[in-house]
Amino acid sequence: MDELNPLARAPRWLIEMVRQAKTKSDPAVHRSVREQLVRFGLNTVCDGASCPNRGNCFSRGTATFMILGDTCTRNCTFCAVNHGRPPEVDLEEPLRLKAAVEYLGLTHVVVTSVTRDDLPDGGADQFAKVIEELHTIKHHPAVEVLTPNFSGSSTALNTVLAAGPEVFSHNVETVPRLYPTVRPAAQYRRSLDLLAKAVKTARSGTVVKTGLMLGMGEERGEVEAVLKDLRASGITMLTIGQYLAPSVWHHPVSRYVTPEEFNEWACLARNMGFKSVASGPLVRSSYHAADYYREMQAGGDSMAVD
Repeated sequence: MDELNPLARAPRWLIEMVRQAKTKSDPAVHRSVREQLVRFGLNTVCDGASCPNRGNCFSRGTATFMILGDTCTRNCTFCAVNHGRPPEVDLEEPLRLKAAVEYLGLTHVVVTSVTRDDLPDGGADQFAKVIEELHTIKHHPAVEVLTPNFSGSSTALNTVLAAGPEVFSHNVETVPRLYPTVRPAAQYRRSLDLLAKAVKTARSGTVVKTGLMLGMGEERGEVEAVLKDLRASGITMLTIGQYLAPSVWHHPVSRYVTPEEFNEWACLARNMGFKSVASGPLVRSSYHAADYYREMQAGGDSMAVD
């Protein structure tokens, strides 16, 4: 394999999992989703972050929309999204996103963004406008937003929560010790505090969610400590996935976590009190997001490993 391929040194079982995921793809549906993304001028984190599940998700008629451009003001060493000077905020983007969701008939919409430290509100107003537009759609899709940390701004957080997303998500990504090398412009405590504020501030219909990756150099005790912090903050939905380096220039993969270990983490998280846990090598923040949200609505207590 090409040395720039994130799976170049991956174990055979993981490569096979990715291959099997691709075989489930429907080329016609995949092509249709891509055509609509181009038609409406929209970005996805599926492409921007080189997600291994993008073919499968596109083939199921779903995508995770990425607003506020395709260029991030930060340069996290684990992320494949472009970094640099982002464009001006596109005020028509919420309307185009709404049109795309209506056309595709999505019942659960996941919206994320690049980090926009150049904006006074970090892009919170654009998130709010997107949520509000999507809530005007006749078939009433559930809206899940995955936001940056807004530099810890309570005002920005409240702007997003006031729009009433069904799911508010912000990822802690990794353990505190690795933040300086993996997320140099972020702070673990700031992300944790943002999530705790969201739990306390969110409307009664909003679920708060987070996710982290394994295989970045973390130790078991550090992961357990993060899970305890998250539960103490009131988080109920959790995703745990395998970190895959986008290229040889990104943070290296320290190890490939087996499905058996992911199952152990899922069991531990459930025993700690998380109501919904998606844990597995190919799990990402928006992994089967609609399914897990519906299970939460039905009473929670879901756990899956893939």
